[in-house]
Amino acid sequence: MAQVSNSHNQDTMEQLVLENQVCFALYNATNTMIRAYRPLLEALNLTYPQYLVMLVLWNNNGINVKNLGKQLHLDSGTLTPLLKRLEAKGIIVRKRNKIDERSRDMYLTKDGAALKAKAEKIPESLFCKTGLAKEEAMLLKSICEHATRNLKSQEIKE
Repeated sequence: MAQVSNSHNQDTMEQLVLENQVCFALYNATNTMIRAYRPLLEALNLTYPQYLVMLVLWNNNGINVKNLGKQLHLDSGTLTPLLKRLEAKGIIVRKRNKIDERSRDMYLTKDGAALKAKAEKIPESLFCKTGLAKEEAMLLKSICEHATRNLKSQEIKE
């Protein structure tokens, strides 16, 4: 039976330390970021996932559910309850597509459109809280997107 070198054992042990995990740093950053959004979004009566839906709708009013799900990387099982809650709040309406009755399109109500003006300061406010320079924030975003693309391409191959 071959002995494993001490340096290999040390490397393996360091790999198995929670604080050394990139995934944990991303997980922790995500949770912290969402908590930082919470007080800002409470003023709009939105949760973070609802805010993401609204970000898409403010720029793509009338988008269908399938394309909305693609942009948010959410399946219909996750998206449908979100949309129902937003509709119950009176800030969106779901309508059947005139060409394809199986498809649903999302539209902002007047209240939903008015929320955009209230939300305009949220990104800048949150950015200031991070303490990052603009270049650092853009680099972080780019690195996250690059890692996501690579991981998704591996899913397809497997």
